[in-house]
Amino acid sequence: MKTNEDFMKNGISIIPSVLSIDLISKLKCELLQATEKNLRSNSDRFDKGMVHNCMIHGENLLKLLDHPILYKYVSIFLDNSSIVYAYQSSTLFPKSKNYGSRIHVDCPRFIENYITNIGVIFPLDDFNIDNGATLYLPGSHLKKNIPDENTFYKNAKQVVCKKGDMIIFNARLVHAAGENITNQGRYALTINFCRSYMRQRFDFPRLVPEEMISQLGNIGKQFLGMNVRVPTSLKEFYLPEEIRLYKSGQG
Repeated sequence: MKTNEDFMKNGISIIPSVLSIDLISKLKCELLQATEKNLRSNSDRFDKGMVHNCMIHGENLLKLLDHPILYKYVSIFLDNSSIVYAYQSSTLFPKSKNYGSRIHVDCPRFIENYITNIGVIFPLDDFNIDNGATLYLPGSHLKKNIPDENTFYKNAKQVVCKKGDMIIFNARLVHAAGENITNQGRYALTINFCRSYMRQRFDFPRLVPEEMISQLGNIGKQFLGMNVRVPTSLKEFYLPEEIRLYKSGQG
């Protein structure tokens, strides 16, 4: 399968047409509202305009975690008990770069022949050269050191794709958001997944309201970390297996 070959060799693959036009529209509407709220309250922060914990900002942003194609490829490239490490927006405003435009990796750990994290990007607008399609260095996920700026930009490629496609990449892949030189914003969602034994950026089982969690299916609840909650008392530790907080078989 070419998707697997691209991921293993280059560190990145594109799965076409994962999201419907209707869902893209709903996701973008919810993200725009959350972004406007973020800019009003967080205008002085280094990552202003980046919406963290997108699942709490709209019904469709929440239920994206239940998407079967997302689960399929996260399971293939990482593990079928994976959880969300972080879920945020990846937006380039008109005529701008952002915090993601620095050359970086999304995982600080390098373990040879072992993946701890993968990233998934859902473009809500077409990604093209003019609006800052993500730059990446093919094969850089296989190396421990991050290259210098000249080496990166000399050899980097850009992820040109359509809105609704799904970009999946090794979190050790060296990449950077491009520069949006257009008069239109370029909106996207980014989800970082990690192994089930790792810590999440936020305590999602406590952060996400119970009424929202109840709207999710088994996939979404797993991704939120509902299967790997840590007991806070002996009472919780000795709960019957069917209702225990840390489920069996979680890796």
